[in-house]
Amino acid sequence: MQIVISGASGLIGKAVTRGLRGDGHKVLTLVRRPPTSASERQWDPQAGVLDTAALEGADAVINLSGAGIGDRLWTRARIRELSRSRILPTQTLVHGMKQLESPPSVFISQSASGYYGDAGRAILNEESPAGTGVLAGLCLEWEAAANEAPPGIRVITPRTGVVLSPVGGALGKLLPLLRLGLGGPLGNGRQYWPWITLPDVVSAFSFLLQAPLAGPVNVAAPHSAQLHSLISHLAAGLNRPALLKIPAPLLRLVMGQLADELLLASQRLDPVVLTSAGFQWKHPSLTTAAPWITGRQEGGRIS
Repeated sequence: MQIVISGASGLIGKAVTRGLRGDGHKVLTLVRRPPTSASERQWDPQAGVLDTAALEGADAVINLSGAGIGDRLWTRARIRELSRSRILPTQTLVHGMKQLESPPSVFISQSASGYYGDAGRAILNEESPAGTGVLAGLCLEWEAAANEAPPGIRVITPRTGVVLSPVGGALGKLLPLLRLGLGGPLGNGRQYWPWITLPDVVSAFSFLLQAPLAGPVNVAAPHSAQLHSLISHLAAGLNRPALLKIPAPLLRLVMGQLADELLLASQRLDPVVLTSAGFQWKHPSLTTAAPWITGRQEGGRIS
């Protein structure tokens, strides 16, 4: 397939691009700086500028654009940036596809598990309602923008959970603490984190390109886990204790609303669509994921 990807410089974007190319697909990445290779095309999503020639002949478009949710504290300006960095690129891609005589057959536009807000212990499938809060509102707008794609395009909005990797991502700051024996649950640790390993995200996106699916798809491991269980498995894999709890009031004091929506929120995702379609996870449970994440399994490091 010929695939165009935006947001290819992030953790997921790099891995997906590498995986698709490894499978023999031709991948063109959209970049905001001047291109440095024939496989790059420049665009300015904030200004809505995209040469539609970049999309000509594409079989699929994958949209992974967006500023890091947890990279900075949530000021009003930062929340606007989180929204603009997702909605404007999505709208730019959709507008570009509308200009084509032969648009791509598939548009995978990233969403997030934040769509469901803080749902406690409720099991969440793709039919579950949206929650409340900044992330839920952002995901609603994000998915709506993607669904403006021209008729005939199969639109998929992956509601991706917390992506776990030995380097970067959600564990980028936590793993070093666990290696020092300084880690532990955040808050009471009973909140569900909808986790998935990076290789399974790559496999899921490749699967979604081919499978006859459309609409929202929960991209998370089938065995959900509370945060204290996740931390315990990782600490055990590192042969370290994980006794240092960080109380919720302290997290809220330091991180504000970001703590409630990103760290303390509970989302117990059930990936019904992927499961029903026959997707196979490399790491379906923490028992299989922890050795890979902590480097105690061959292939547990990513270059």
